Amino acid sequence: MSNEEFVAGKTTAIVAYFTIVGSLIAITMNLEPKNAFARFHIRQAFGIHLLFHALAIGLSFTGIAYASLVLFLLYLMLWGFGFLQALNGNKKEIPMLGSYFQKWFTFIS
Repeated sequence: MSNEEFVAGKTTAIVAYFTIVGSLIAITMNLEPKNAFARFHIRQAFGIHLLFHALAIGLSFTGIAYASLVLFLLYLMLWGFGFLQALNGNKKEIPMLGSYFQKWFTFIS
């Protein structure tokens, strides 16, 4: 990855990590011109947010408060990892899930 690619896509990549709405905004920001660095991080962030919301909805029916706390801590760790990678200009996938996010969200181009 070139330094120019990183600089051009850094803002879009960072916006993607701020809530699921930020991911949707980042998708539109990356429509023209397309940036591979931003696309990578949009997919990662969108996957983190979508997974968190899906699991939170599922856990809301169980009534187990401690499971929600564990889910939130896991979300914060994954979010922090991805956000720091975007800040530092790295294209490092989120552990265990990052490769799936890159495959599943190919509609983000």
